[in-house]
Amino acid sequence: MSPFAIRGVIEGFYGNPWTQEQRLDHIQFIGRHGMNTFVYGPKDDPLVRRRWREPYDEAALARLGQVVAVASDAGIDVVYAISPGLSVRYSSAADLAVLLAKLDQVGSLGVTRFALLLDDLPPDLAHEEDRAAYPDLATAHAAFAGAVAAALGPERDLVVCPLVYHGRGDEPYLATLAAALDPRVDLLWTGREICSHVIEVGDARRFADTTGRPPLYWDNYPVNDVAMGWELHVGPYLGRDAGLGEVSRGVLANPMELAEASKIPLVTIADYMADPAGYDPEASVARAIREVAGDDAEAFATFAENVRSSCLSEDDAPTVAAALASFATAADEAGETGETDRLHAEATALRGLAETLLTAADQLLGGDVANAPLIEECRPWIEAFEVGARAMCRAADLAIEGRLPGDHDTVIAELLPYLAELRRRRVRVFGDALDMFLADTTVTHVRPGRLLPVEGGELR
Repeated sequence: MSPFAIRGVIEGFYGNPWTQEQRLDHIQFIGRHGMNTFVYGPKDDPLVRRRWREPYDEAALARLGQVVAVASDAGIDVVYAISPGLSVRYSSAADLAVLLAKLDQVGSLGVTRFALLLDDLPPDLAHEEDRAAYPDLATAHAAFAGAVAAALGPERDLVVCPLVYHGRGDEPYLATLAAALDPRVDLLWTGREICSHVIEVGDARRFADTTGRPPLYWDNYPVNDVAMGWELHVGPYLGRDAGLGEVSRGVLANPMELAEASKIPLVTIADYMADPAGYDPEASVARAIREVAGDDAEAFATFAENVRSSCLSEDDAPTVAAALASFATAADEAGETGETDRLHAEATALRGLAETLLTAADQLLGGDVANAPLIEECRPWIEAFEVGARAMCRAADLAIEGRLPGDHDTVIAELLPYLAELRRRRVRVFGDALDMFLADTTVTHVRPGRLLPVEGGELR
């Protein structure tokens, strides 16, 4: 049995909300994987955030009702989240009444759990009447959240996301907010950072000491919104203490706008929460890829190893990085000594690796695939992956042909276009390894006094 009471997903990313079809599919998916909670709160759903005062019309309410019904069948509790902070007047009884009426409308569908999201707001009170009523934003948030919780009553639950939702867990704002709230009100927390590299037991205990309750983690993985949009987060869940279930209320994973691709890391998150002590990240992600990619699992796994960059992982593309480092060292030695035996061996190995990558790219981009929506979501990264594999092939061939090192003009003309093309695509593949290799190799072959051209020729 999982030690985490709350195990789920929060649709809380910036960008296009999931379609209704994707949302319902995900609810059923996480139910099959032992999760029990789905939070509806897309940042760019206007009726959740910017137009929070507006009630749902009949059609929109029916769509929410469908979410609740499908979740019930899947054994999933729905939490409805609202984000009024951009315009709400915390001291206004009228604004409080409008918000509670909105929650009552959603509650008519059978929803009994709600989330008040006060994150990502300006740090100061915006309205004159609020500045007159409260000494600071923390006090205003405490009063407003306390009023919402009291109005909901004991039969309905409230979760609050504070303005200060990451850090050490002993921030004064947190203490002020928590002191005004019944201990039954859960507080969301992302850890030390917005996207935390690690989440440890000691951090959770510090949070609990400050707030009088264990944290409910809003874990910003695999989300790739805002500044992370060039990354594809399909690697396994990493960096979470095995004992976290004993000192927290649970984990709500914030997925990507890419619904199919998100399923791969979500499987690993579910595996971790089911058995934190026995969790094996690499075995878990391999199973997840087999489940989501189907017959294309081997090719997708080859691709996925080369898009590991995320807040959780600094191990970008280990096999490619090692091969390029060995090849570059051999090329430097050949340039200094004229001995090419090692370079030929490394070039042959690099070409073999690149051909494996190209085979995977061809399978994924070549047409008939088992999960077409998955491939379409990942297409920008797969296409860049294919360009990078061709660049490695060409670099290896230049060495085998005896033109690298030594043939300055050819190396620049042949390799610089790949570097330009990879940078033009603005997605992260192979981490820094291939970009640095191509940049170093082309710069190394510039003759003294010659400027490196910004744009290369055509790709071969």
